[in-house]
Amino acid sequence: MTSKRLPLRTKLGFGICDLGGNLFFTAMGFWSLNYLTDVVALPAAAAGLAVMISKLWDAVTDPMMGFISDRTRTKLGRRRPYMLWGALPLLLSMWFFFTKPDISGVVGLTVWATLALSLLNTAYTVVNIPYNSLTPELTDDYNERTSLNGFRFGSAVFGTMLGAGAVLPIVGLFATRAAGFSGMGLVLGTVMAVTALITVFSVKEPDHSATEIPKEGFFPTYLAVFKNKPYVILLVTYALNLAGLTFMQGIIAYYFSYVYKNEGMTTMAMLMLLVVAMVCIPISVLVSKRIGKKRTYQIAFFFIATGALLIFLFAHRLGIGFFLGVMVWAGIGVGFGYVSPWAMVPDTVEYDAVRTGKRKEGAFYGMWTFMSKVGTSLAIVISGFVLDLGGYVANAVQGPEAIFAIRLLIGVFPALVMVAAGVLVEFYPIDEKAYEGIMAEKARLEAARTAEAG
Repeated sequence: MTSKRLPLRTKLGFGICDLGGNLFFTAMGFWSLNYLTDVVALPAAAAGLAVMISKLWDAVTDPMMGFISDRTRTKLGRRRPYMLWGALPLLLSMWFFFTKPDISGVVGLTVWATLALSLLNTAYTVVNIPYNSLTPELTDDYNERTSLNGFRFGSAVFGTMLGAGAVLPIVGLFATRAAGFSGMGLVLGTVMAVTALITVFSVKEPDHSATEIPKEGFFPTYLAVFKNKPYVILLVTYALNLAGLTFMQGIIAYYFSYVYKNEGMTTMAMLMLLVVAMVCIPISVLVSKRIGKKRTYQIAFFFIATGALLIFLFAHRLGIGFFLGVMVWAGIGVGFGYVSPWAMVPDTVEYDAVRTGKRKEGAFYGMWTFMSKVGTSLAIVISGFVLDLGGYVANAVQGPEAIFAIRLLIGVFPALVMVAAGVLVEFYPIDEKAYEGIMAEKARLEAARTAEAG
């Protein structure tokens, strides 16, 4: 590991994988619920149930993948072998999920959706958790980690824009909506696989051949993760962050289809949000260096929460132009929320390594990815049940209760969640001064070990 500036090639090579990673989150966040209800023809509550069950499976696979990669020693490294061999299954499972099955009946479709989602999430886990675990290994410099993640999330925004802007155009190229989603799954799955492979062959991992393999079992390893207070605060904050975003993303297609009766403008709204976010990412990096990562993160929550409330209160009366304007406002928040949490989590990992004398990046990022999925899946599950309670019927004129449910899900729910996240992260204790103390203690311990060995 190094505290020196990383070369541009390393930053670009590392960042590119998250183009595919955020493409995945965007496609699933914006379109998975809509695809299951309006294309596969699952009732909204059944679609939510399938999502929830698949996430219970993630409770095993996400932490287990981190546990395994921490204990891997190969010439290619600890993390990249899994990214290499997981790329093709990720492509195929993305295509499989978005290909409507020849199955009839709610029970059969629910079982299929659950299995397809479990398979897709497992493939994503095999690639993404080792990728995330690379972050603290490439540099231990406080500000260089922010810069590294700035490159990562510059790529992430392009992935998010592709996931948001390319779906409907690709679907429109095909004769039927079902065939279009299948083609879209194949195209986006290919992008996800290729970007993972680029990172595999352009980033070199530190040599861990002499690093002691952790002896703790699975459960002790993950119980130890929850003894890291700064990490737990950040973990729950980030899960709330993603839940709030998923409420908005997952319901925006319903809002344009059934409130404005203009589904085609969904892509425009998404792109406006994400273009502004992309512009704000480098600005947020500069702001973070001046006021700190935590304060920058709280700015993100403010913009997104107020934007969500503006949509709930006024967008259904003031029309599409007003909605698009709010997307610009909320895009500032999305941009400011990209880098900060990912630049903060390596600091909590370093804090734990100094405190315990053991490095277990995979365990921390395994739980991080799991809780990220919990945040998104809970939002989708709740959205499905709220739509069902509101009397939502796919591809039909919606009654006032269903319209109100859609407004609640895009406005009130995300606003409340974002406010909760902003309050919680206030208790996060690691700023730049605290991190310097952590690194000073690390240097002292290393010097003591060297002296003992000599």
